[in-house]
Amino acid sequence: MTENATIDNDCSGAGLLKAQDAAVELFQLAALLLGNESDALSLVEQTVSQAEIDPCAQADVATGLVRRQLVGAAVARMKQASPQAFLAPPASDAQHVTCIDGDDLSAAGITPAELAEMISGAGRDEMRAWLEQLPLAQRAIFIQRAVLGWDNSETAATLGETSGWQPQQVSEVFRQALCSLATSLVHSAAAQRVAV
Repeated sequence: MTENATIDNDCSGAGLLKAQDAAVELFQLAALLLGNESDALSLVEQTVSQAEIDPCAQADVATGLVRRQLVGAAVARMKQASPQAFLAPPASDAQHVTCIDGDDLSAAGITPAELAEMISGAGRDEMRAWLEQLPLAQRAIFIQRAVLGWDNSETAATLGETSGWQPQQVSEVFRQALCSLATSLVHSAAAQRVAV
């Protein structure tokens, strides 16, 4: 009986720590998407209150489901605020050339670790300022593809195929965001060299 109680306590303690880490991650994700910390907090509270999660049973699966619900709700709020921003670009517009050849983070010369540092480390303010200047759909695509590592199909589904988003259009818009980020990083590095 005591052994089972210890297992239950360990499970709930570890589960609580995982839940706290997940809540922080969800808040950061919502803040990146919405660009407003009070809106992000409200969205996380709403999403978590609607989710039924057992912290001891498949925590990673539960966290993934809540993350998807949060992103879907954030994109819905963004669409509600600016429906025109989420209309998929016409196929002819999506075919123009960008400065990035591939549609993954490494094509912009950034590793996932560097991106994580830019999001939550020393470059946090610059990254948030850069994200805020992106068109809303481009911001949502960048966060889903670069931060979460979702593919073009998953991201198109979140944006809404009823809005006309297809995986190829997501890829092209993501490449545009990567090009913008690479350009921003080059300018930031040049400004730092001049300041020194």
